[in-house]
Amino acid sequence: MALSQREQDMQLMLAANVHLGTKQCDFQMERYVYRRRQDGIYVINLGKTWDKLQLAARVIVAIENPQDVVVQSARPYAQRAVLKFAQYTGAKALAGRYTPGTFTNQIQKDFEEPRLLIVTDPRTDHQPIKESAYMNIPTIAFCDTDSALPYVDIAIPANNKAKHSIGVLYYLLSRMVLQMRGTLAGGQAWDVVVDLFFYREPEETKEDGEEAAADAFGGVAEAGGYGGAAGLPAPQGVSNDAEWAAPPAAAAAPAEQWDAAPAAGASWDAAAQEAAPAAPAAQYVAPQEFAQNF
Repeated sequence: MALSQREQDMQLMLAANVHLGTKQCDFQMERYVYRRRQDGIYVINLGKTWDKLQLAARVIVAIENPQDVVVQSARPYAQRAVLKFAQYTGAKALAGRYTPGTFTNQIQKDFEEPRLLIVTDPRTDHQPIKESAYMNIPTIAFCDTDSALPYVDIAIPANNKAKHSIGVLYYLLSRMVLQMRGTLAGGQAWDVVVDLFFYREPEETKEDGEEAAADAFGGVAEAGGYGGAAGLPAPQGVSNDAEWAAPPAAAAAPAEQWDAAPAAGASWDAAAQEAAPAAPAAQYVAPQEFAQNF
C-alpha cells in the first residue's frame, strides 16, 4: 500500500530526528510535546509539526512578491538550507551574522522592509525578531522545546539544532510552498533531493572540489605514463614505455681555437695580453709548516 504524502514526510522527519527536543521545556512549548523519555529528552509531536509547516506555507504563499519574504539564520548549520530555500521559493536570504538595524534603520545601506520574517532559532536570531516586532512584521520560527516565544507569531515545533533536522524542515517547507503555488503538482515527486539542504563540512567541500578538478583534467595518469602528470598525452613518435634512462648521445662540441687571432674590431689588445706577465701560482703550505711560522 502506497503511503500518503503526510506519512512519507513523517518518516523523513523521524529519520532526521526532528522529533527530539532538549531536556528543558518552556511553558509555551508544552502544548507541542508528546511525552518525555526516561533520559529526560522531550519528544515533539510530529503531527503538530507537520500542521504548522502547512500553516507557514499558506502564509508564505499569501504574499504576492516572494522577495518580500526574508529568511534569516545566524546558525552555521542552517545557512546552506536558508540559501536553498531562497533559491527555490524566490525569498531573500540573510545567512550569517545579522546586522542590527537592518529592519529599523532606513539610512543603513542594507535596509530591508519585508512583509514576513522566517528564522531558524529564536535564541540566536533574537535581534531580527525584536526588530520585526518594532516594525509590525509577522515572524515564523522553528522552535525547540527550550525556545521562548515572545514576538513569534507562528512557532513550528522541531529540533532546530541538528543539521539534518534543519535541512529536512526547510526542504519540506520549500516543497509545500511550491505545491500551494501550483509550480509543483500535489502527487508529483520533487526532483530536488533533500541532501542539498544539509550543512556540509568545509573538509568535505574541499575534497569534492579536488575530485572534480581531477575529473576535469582526465584523472591521474597510470604508472609509466609520459611525465607522470594527470591526463597529459604522450608526444607523437614516443611510446609511454620508452626507456628514458638512456639519454641520447650528445653531438661532440667543436674544439675552440684559442690560438686563433681575435676578430677584427675586438675590444682587447692581443699583443698586450701576451706581454702581460703571468700571475704567480699560489704555493701550497702544509698545516704543520703554517703552524711553525706562528
